[in-house]
Amino acid sequence: MTDQSTDRKFANTLARGLGVLRAFRASDNGLTHAQIAERTGLPKPTISRLTYTLCELGYLSHGGRNDRFRLGPAAIVLGSVANQAVSFVDMVDEPMQQLADETGTLALIAVRDGERMMLVRTWRPATATTIWLEPGHRIPLASSSSGMAFLAALDGERFEAMEPGDAMRAFRQEGYSQLVGRGFAIAPEETRYASTVNAVSVPYYASEFGESVAFTCGALPADLPRSRMADEVGPALHKLVQALEHRTGRAPALARRG
Repeated sequence: MTDQSTDRKFANTLARGLGVLRAFRASDNGLTHAQIAERTGLPKPTISRLTYTLCELGYLSHGGRNDRFRLGPAAIVLGSVANQAVSFVDMVDEPMQQLADETGTLALIAVRDGERMMLVRTWRPATATTIWLEPGHRIPLASSSSGMAFLAALDGERFEAMEPGDAMRAFRQEGYSQLVGRGFAIAPEETRYASTVNAVSVPYYASEFGESVAFTCGALPADLPRSRMADEVGPALHKLVQALEHRTGRAPALARRG
């Protein structure tokens, strides 16, 4: 991967501040300095300076001594603006919920976040009784079905900028072959980051981001065996993305790969 620390144009302080904001998850009831430091990997003195600045700017809020930090009004407004700008997410709200209910899977949209894929929206099936992943959760880029679909649709120039190794190149090519052959991607068992989740993914080109996002359905292997992914869930997910492409007038993600 590209070493951003050696890039003279890269603003490390800004990146660290944004990293603090990205540490928060939907289920958090606030975070302490120690928790933020653990999630970001930054030293506590640095975290203290960053949280003070973010509070002054309204991106974090803090009630006082021994209170936890929470996202502030400026962060909430920014999130609302971003949500309205990405219209395709609202377009698939009902179809994705219906797909989650009909297949008994967690339906989600994941975007690239550095070397990982981050869940930005999830739809939990109405009959679910187990714990499910939530927005803000991150999974590996080069060993997940979401990452495979994203990499397969990524244009050559951006892919090469990631300075990929042989394993990532093979992973990307496998995803491309699957997408061309049947319209969806399933990470091979030997390369998956976790054996406790089975998932199938389809890329969608989001012009708002200038690259594809991954539409994914996943569940425990007992509930979503490979046969169901290949014969039922994968085709249904592919059909949903095709309908979205038709509605938005966008070409399939692979057509933009180059």
